[in-house]
Formats: sequence, C-alpha cells, structure tokens
Amino acid sequence: MIIKNKTIVADDWMVLRLQEHETAESIAVAAGKVIVPLKVWQAQRETLQQRKNIGVWLASDERPEDLKGDIGKFAVIAVDFPKFSDGRGYSIAYNLRARLGYTGELRAIGDVLRDQLFYLQRVGFDAFEPRTDRSIEDALKGLSDFSEVYQTSIDQKSPLFRRVQRKGNPAGAA
Repeated sequence: MIIKNKTIVADDWMVLRLQEHETAESIAVAAGKVIVPLKVWQAQRETLQQRKNIGVWLASDERPEDLKGDIGKFAVIAVDFPKFSDGRGYSIAYNLRARLGYTGELRAIGDVLRDQLFYLQRVGFDAFEPRTDRSIEDALKGLSDFSEVYQTSIDQKSPLFRRVQRKGNPAGAA
C-alpha cells in the first residue's frame, strides 16, 4: 500500500534494488511495472525504453538532470530517502518539478516517515511509500498537519503576506 494523491491505494509497482553481487548492466528487469535504479536505466536504456511500464528511482546523491532527455518516458519517478535525516531528496523533487517540468507521479521511497509528508508534498511529491513498520493511516494524516504555509514552493506560488488582506491603516497613512 502507498499514499497517492492523499488516498491510500494498492501499489502495483515493484521497486528494484540491486543486491551486492548484482550490477546495473547484468540485472534482469522483471516484466510488469518496475521502478529501476537510475544506474540500471542508464546501463539498459536501449532495452528498457521500449517498455511503457518502467519507472526510475534516484538515490539521494544522484542528479535529476541525468534524466533530462528521458523525463517524459516515465509514468513514475521515485526518490529514495536512505535515512530520515537525509534531505537531499527534497531538492531532487523540487528540481524535477520546477526546472525539468516533470508532471507524472513523483514518489518518495525509503525511510519515509509521517513527519516528512507535509513538506514532501510541498516540493512536488504526490505519492509516498512510508516505512512498513509504521501505520500508513497515521502517515496519511501527516499530509494535513498544517492548514497554512508561509513560503512559496511547488504547491503554493505566492507567499502568505501576498495572500492575506490586512486590516487597519493603508500603507503610508498617519
């Protein structure tokens, strides 16, 4: 199960992770909907680009610009959070949406906790695979932890001070 568009849904995608003895060039990618590591996509691009059911995931130390020419080929791009405190995935997501124009599903995977979900959606994530040892129902509540935001981001283009009509004396009045 995952959270997608603020709803808990069944996940029909498999996330492929390389084991120690496997290489990006030699790993066999199973049939069906598979999200492959960026390194596998790069090594097997000629074969994988023929499939419509391929997604790609980025590690926190990889750059979204590496997908620039291929970004439209993916129904889903995932960003891996190797640990809760690694915030590089936020920048990856923001760059995928704002600079590269990605409009498909953007999924957070790995060490994803409720406390992150509100902020992850602000930078463009619309799907979340919370840790399996935590309640997905509780994680879903994390998307609505706050009712208002001050700063701009992917989800809100105007800062709060521009969205609120202030009462009182107009500017410059004595």
